[in-house]
Amino acid sequence: MRRKSGTAATAEAAEGGRAPRGSLAALKPLMPYVRRYRGRIALGILALVVASLATLVVPEAVRRLVDFGFSPDRVGVINAYFTAMVAVVAALALASGARYYLVMTLGERIVADLRSDLYAHLTRLDAGFFDRAQSGELVSRLTADTTQLKATFGSSASVALRNVFLFLGAVAMMVYSSPKLSGFVLLAIPVIVLPLVLSGRGVRLRSRAAQDRLAEAMSFATETLGAMRTIQAYGAEGLSTARFDRAVEGSYRAAALAARARALLTVVAIFLAFGSVVGVLWFGAHEVIAGRMSGGLLSQFVLYAVFGASALGQLSEVMNEISAAAGAAGRLSEILAVVPTIAPPAVPADLPRPAQGALAFETVSFAYPTRARDAVVRDITVTVRPGERVAIVGPSGAGKSTLFQLLTRFYDPTAGRVLVDGIDLRSLDPTALRARIALVPQDPAIFSASIADNIRFGRPDASDAEVRAAAERAAAWGFITALPDGPDTRLGERGVTLSGGQRQRLAIARAILKDAPILLLDEATSALDAESETLVQRALDEVMRGRTTLVIAHRLATVVTADRILVMQDGGIVEEGTHAALLARDGLYARLARLQFDMDGKFDAGGTRGSAEAAE
Repeated sequence: MRRKSGTAATAEAAEGGRAPRGSLAALKPLMPYVRRYRGRIALGILALVVASLATLVVPEAVRRLVDFGFSPDRVGVINAYFTAMVAVVAALALASGARYYLVMTLGERIVADLRSDLYAHLTRLDAGFFDRAQSGELVSRLTADTTQLKATFGSSASVALRNVFLFLGAVAMMVYSSPKLSGFVLLAIPVIVLPLVLSGRGVRLRSRAAQDRLAEAMSFATETLGAMRTIQAYGAEGLSTARFDRAVEGSYRAAALAARARALLTVVAIFLAFGSVVGVLWFGAHEVIAGRMSGGLLSQFVLYAVFGASALGQLSEVMNEISAAAGAAGRLSEILAVVPTIAPPAVPADLPRPAQGALAFETVSFAYPTRARDAVVRDITVTVRPGERVAIVGPSGAGKSTLFQLLTRFYDPTAGRVLVDGIDLRSLDPTALRARIALVPQDPAIFSASIADNIRFGRPDASDAEVRAAAERAAAWGFITALPDGPDTRLGERGVTLSGGQRQRLAIARAILKDAPILLLDEATSALDAESETLVQRALDEVMRGRTTLVIAHRLATVVTADRILVMQDGGIVEEGTHAALLARDGLYARLARLQFDMDGKFDAGGTRGSAEAAE
């Protein structure tokens, strides 16, 4: 079955309550961001009113000048009129500048708030959401879609309000100037507006489609740029470039369709608006010839008609932009509407203090949301005593790492309960739970920050001395001091400038610094060489002392020192006991151990010398 795109997955995750795709109602959830800045909006509207009134004064002045006439004996009056006009123009310029500043900074402020809230919301969503969504798709929404909204809440909103005021004011002044001519103009308005209304939804849908195609292209780019070494190693540059070109071309075609719809809409609106002005001008000319209207009054009316037509034409263009923004807002609203399935209860239970570190799985079964029919854990019942060191081994796909996912409550079991210190995880705040757990994954996340900041990730307030102590205990301080800036050395994205062993030692240092009562080691030494493994194992032995520790074993040096070993197969626990007891039982563990030890030539009846690979 083909994997759903990030767009489809996100849309499915939003379980309702959002506006239909392409609807202007999609902008409604963003209104709280607008209401935060009522004062700035009020000042912007005041500047809009002043600028509009200054603009509407001009035709009145033109009428008076035309009807007053131009002759040498009236130079003083004419100069006074033009002096007043300069004052009006100055007011118009100042009000327009104030309007521009206020609305543009308003757009920037709203989008900054929206981006912050959107990112914070994403950090609270459960792992199941990210199993379905694509990171590139989400980044596109954080960047391209919010940028589209910035233009709408900034320049588009400003232009729209300005033209609404100007249009209404022009219509009012036209009616005041000549009710007869105004009747002809007002009859034309429904003809102009109707195409805007009828075509608006089509424009919004095409804009939304263009944004979706762009997001898919960016998703592919994000994925491939993060795996460029693999692409180059397999000589797949041409293949990935061709695929990206197809994605970009699809985005272009969707955008071109949206632009064509907007262009046609603009052509119709402007032709009808200014065509009506031409018609009115023709009729008014005949009124002047017949002596029923002065030339100045016709000039005034025509200027108001041009203002009104121009405002209406610009409104059609702005509606295009607002339609595009509605598509972007709909995509953002889909994310904001997602309710995390892993969330703190209304009244979270309190974990006991001091922490004990007792763990329990009670008849736990689980299937990942993306594979709901394929249970990866079946009827697991295990109790781990405070301070006990338990190793988990078994073939690949047995469900070992899934136990860690359940224990950190990235997922909830589909059946049964997981408890920490006697408290069901569902009744806890996930943040409070995870504060008591230090995790060292097989593939640790290293961020493009300094080495010290990477180690501090679990304890941002840790001192430099504490960071160094953790790095030394993780056998990482040696390679850190060899780098150009020591612990202040900034790392590349995902720590690509470090070896796998170095990244793993940083992750171990991070867990040591966090100093949590529960330690989860998911093949924590798998990328280390023999010398580093010996050093790190000593550090881990010290760190594990007095802490409840679960170890997914990759090295038998870790397994043989465990208080208990759980052997998993096909999602269940098939054996349990110490290293020696399991060897004596001659079951799955003994068979896997013989395979590994015989391969290294280090197996004897008592256990192991050195390190060897456990079957994973």
